[in-house]
Amino acid sequence: MNIKDYLPRAGLAYGAWLILASEFFLVCAGMVIKHLNGAVSTEQTVFFRNLFGLVLLLPWLWRNGVQAVKTDCLHLHFLRALMGVSAMTCMFYAWANLPLAEAALLKQTMPLFVPIVAFFWMSERLSWHNLLALGLGFVGIVLVLNPMQEAATLNLAVLAGLLGAVMGGSTKVSIRRMRSSDEPAHRVVFYFALFASVLSALPAGLAWQPLTWVSLAWLSVLGVFATLAQLLLTVAYGHAPAGQLGAFTYASVIFAALLGWLLWGEALTLLAVSGMVIIIAAGLLVMLGQPHLKPAVAC
Repeated sequence: MNIKDYLPRAGLAYGAWLILASEFFLVCAGMVIKHLNGAVSTEQTVFFRNLFGLVLLLPWLWRNGVQAVKTDCLHLHFLRALMGVSAMTCMFYAWANLPLAEAALLKQTMPLFVPIVAFFWMSERLSWHNLLALGLGFVGIVLVLNPMQEAATLNLAVLAGLLGAVMGGSTKVSIRRMRSSDEPAHRVVFYFALFASVLSALPAGLAWQPLTWVSLAWLSVLGVFATLAQLLLTVAYGHAPAGQLGAFTYASVIFAALLGWLLWGEALTLLAVSGMVIIIAAGLLVMLGQPHLKPAVAC
């Protein structure tokens, strides 16, 4: 008897399992980032996360050969990596300087910005669901931001997390373009790791800090967690529409709240919790109003 025999292999249920696993590994990556805060600069963390992720994919490249990375979407891969590195830098700063659950929640504002990016990039219409959700979402953001907060660093971290969510929304739209053009998940993840490693090398060099072997070990663990999360997420969206799977991504907020409380004794204010509930409701509203995807387009 094998537990795999009881797990779904395709469709919405399978996609949901993959999303839940992806979000768990994402929170684990956030925990490593928080643990390394102060010992390793954000720029170094971004670089090594991508470098170790690329190293993990080398056995796949060796088995499948250069044919596996042949693509007509090289420009989209590069654009996605550029936006992804920018988003990653902002989000890593938020993970390092905010309570774990707040950082996870700010990442989940991403669905609010996807319709706006898709409107300008892919000419997808903005429905009344989208507009109402945006209004609700920004109310929730203000509550989480807490303008009365005395710690300026905390506010800066929230703003960085929001900027990362905007850039992350752009990467989601680029994934949609590539997946609709039959780009397999491993190829999407490989090119992201390759281009992101190159793009993040210079900032890492400018902000370089001496590293210990322990820090390098933790950075390798970060690469494993983050690459697994990215790969699982990319595969998941190949099994079911994003609008159906998106609700499951909010599991990361639950994972983060529990782990933040257990490991760091982090407690959330009532105002922050209220903001989280509103943002989650807004994100779900976006998914309910999500239009059907257009037919596949060429890169």
